[in-house]
Amino acid sequence: MLAGNAARDNKKNRIIPRHVLLAVRNDEELRKLLAGVTIAHGGVLPNINPILLPKKNEKGVAKETKSPSKATKKSPKKA
Repeated sequence: MLAGNAARDNKKNRIIPRHVLLAVRNDEELRKLLAGVTIAHGGVLPNINPILLPKKNEKGVAKETKSPSKATKKSPKKA
């Protein structure tokens, strides 16, 4: 049932190993039961370490990182 919910959340009709993995990793009891199990073609849970996310300024908007400006001068075309 949990994998079916994961499939429905992804707007799919068929349960695939990814949906099984999401159901197992998001359920406390199943996570404990299948702690050392690797589900083939399941992938990993989406997770981004907060340190890697862009910092917010005072207004709450993410700061834009400035990249070094490249020369915009076009080279002449060859005949």
